[in-house]
Amino acid sequence: MDTADFLHICNRDNKREKAEGMMDNIADRTTIGEAFRSSVAAHGDAQFFVVPANSGREYLKEGFALSYTQAGRCVSALAETYRRAAYGVGHRVATLLENRPEYVLHKLALNVIGVCCVPINPDYRPSEIAYLLEHSEPDLILTLGSRVEQMRQALAQSAHTSQVITPEQVNDTLVRAMRRATQEEPGPDTPASILYTSGTTGRPKGCVLSHGYEIASGAWYAALGGAAGLRPGMDRIYNPLPLYHVNAAVLSLMGAMLTGCCQIQPDRFHPRRWWRELVQTRASIVHYLGIIAPLLMSQPPNEDERRHSVRFGIGAGIEPELHSKFEARFGFPMIEIWGMTEMVRVLADNIAPRRIGSRAFGRAVPAIEVRVVDDQDQDVPDGTPGEMVIRHSAATPRRGFFSGYLNDEEATESAWRGGWFHSGDVVRRGADGMLHFVDRKKNIIRRSGENIAAAEVEAVLLAHSNVLQAAVLPVKDELREEEVLACVVLKHAVPTADAAPALFRHCMDRLAYFKVPGWIHIVDKLPTTGTQKIQKHVIYPGGTDPRSAPGIIDLREKKRRQTS
Repeated sequence: MDTADFLHICNRDNKREKAEGMMDNIADRTTIGEAFRSSVAAHGDAQFFVVPANSGREYLKEGFALSYTQAGRCVSALAETYRRAAYGVGHRVATLLENRPEYVLHKLALNVIGVCCVPINPDYRPSEIAYLLEHSEPDLILTLGSRVEQMRQALAQSAHTSQVITPEQVNDTLVRAMRRATQEEPGPDTPASILYTSGTTGRPKGCVLSHGYEIASGAWYAALGGAAGLRPGMDRIYNPLPLYHVNAAVLSLMGAMLTGCCQIQPDRFHPRRWWRELVQTRASIVHYLGIIAPLLMSQPPNEDERRHSVRFGIGAGIEPELHSKFEARFGFPMIEIWGMTEMVRVLADNIAPRRIGSRAFGRAVPAIEVRVVDDQDQDVPDGTPGEMVIRHSAATPRRGFFSGYLNDEEATESAWRGGWFHSGDVVRRGADGMLHFVDRKKNIIRRSGENIAAAEVEAVLLAHSNVLQAAVLPVKDELREEEVLACVVLKHAVPTADAAPALFRHCMDRLAYFKVPGWIHIVDKLPTTGTQKIQKHVIYPGGTDPRSAPGIIDLREKKRRQTS
């Protein structure tokens, strides 16, 4: 049984369950290097990796394209260079390479010989990088020349030391590894990546992802079927998300590699260049986050938005009120999915009839069992919000999941309590089994005995014509335990004295009174991650009371139960 057999099965809709069994078998016995060599042999001159042209970028302004054969040669040469320097299984290399081709080529080369990659978010400050280096203890740091000083500042604050080298220096100045490799060749269980997740509290945790995990994730994507899934040798995946996250670096990259498809990697999301780049690169699939939809909808119409060849978008977080409007305007379905770094064999609302505008993201399927539970891990009735917990199966609950949190067995076992992985996501399941996202568990506001989902309030705020971004979070309330606070970035400047009451009325017209923000804070910008997720935990400095922030408006007295 090989990947060709697997893809043949994937393309036959009535054989999905058989494909899942084959997927597990492939992941159990295949490494990334073996899969990549197989794809190079099978797909040769087909394009593997493309960078769109961008004259405003400091690198590859005219764009860049790499075939499978060309990538194979580069990866083989790099792997041999690292191998000669005694790198292998058991070593780690930290990489600060942004969204450039160098990341993909060096990751594949290092994985071929069994080295684990630890990608670094380029937006990290030196102290954050220092923590990551101390925690992951890389044997080598590979960084862009423009990032060397940033890395030196981080090392100055870190107890960890290792060689810092740029991609251009690898062939000439790579120092021999200080430790011996632990074995000659990698296996499916060998770590391929350690990706650091950003939580709302505490330090990031390092998710250890094995070769088998990454292969299984790409194979799962390829086999989604319905309105999604990959067409071997045909699809071109435009993914504007960061290569230091699981979506671009594992899900789509491995999916493309296993199927002979092409990954198109811009430096980041640019709403004004989006449609032009899709047309120029002949993209057939796009990856998205929720923020992308409103930004594209706010752009004036242009001819490229209907000249594209996109079959579908795949992502999470599109606002319900925008979902059908987006599809109608731009002419392709936006497939909502669920996944996380710890398990990115995604669930997807890809089978007709889709639940457009309901935050639906699919049902439990063979190899992903799902329960919805309360705080005591007891099942809740359908229609009742609860935490989603998942596993592969009763016999092998952790199959296909991450290997664990680096150096944190306690956190790993806590997440797996009771034999189910606790996602931290609050969902509700319909009578038909369809799962609907409600919120992150930590983003539930408890007011006078009522549970309020921050995401629901944010969706209503974002539906206002003058709201660009919104972050809803709990704030202490002496009478009601917690109150709803909304931090809002406007598209067009309006005096706060006018904007806050208008937003309040907008919410009162659309939400039960207790869900409406009692505090509204109009701000110039909100802190975000590299994937444009709002970092709620850094909006207000630690130890400060948001209610005392300059310019915040107290509207609690206006919150009244409506009688009509």
